[in-house]
Amino acid sequence: MMHTTLRGWLIRWLYLVSLMHVLVGALLPWMAAAPVLDAYHGGIEAAFWPGGAPGQARELQTWWIALFGPTVQLMALWMIALIHLADRLRQPQVWLWLMIGLLAWAPQDILVSLRAACWPHVWVDVAALAVMLPPLFWLWRHDRLAVAS
Repeated sequence: MMHTTLRGWLIRWLYLVSLMHVLVGALLPWMAAAPVLDAYHGGIEAAFWPGGAPGQARELQTWWIALFGPTVQLMALWMIALIHLADRLRQPQVWLWLMIGLLAWAPQDILVSLRAACWPHVWVDVAALAVMLPPLFWLWRHDRLAVAS
């Protein structure tokens, strides 16, 4: 009974994390140039131009961030679909594919961020892994054991 309850909570958690990604992805095109992100932009600019960024750098950076939003949103919608399938079908392979996707994305994203000395991106990636991998691993193991018995 406890495993069933924990399974439900972990699935709700993954839905919540995925919905947060949908929301962030939807907001990025609209909020990329918002003053609330000035410190974030400044941190990225400092990584590339320690002496101060050229005037058009912020515009280009804002454009890239806005463009990235729909990609985040789409990936989150796919995550929601896979979470739904894994929950309903109780197929451990779906949890495994979600983990593989994160483990394929994260090292590459972290490496790109480290090369540019963009530490905020590294910490965001680490946080994403920390909130998603443990529940996915538990669900994969739980459903794998349930299928085996």
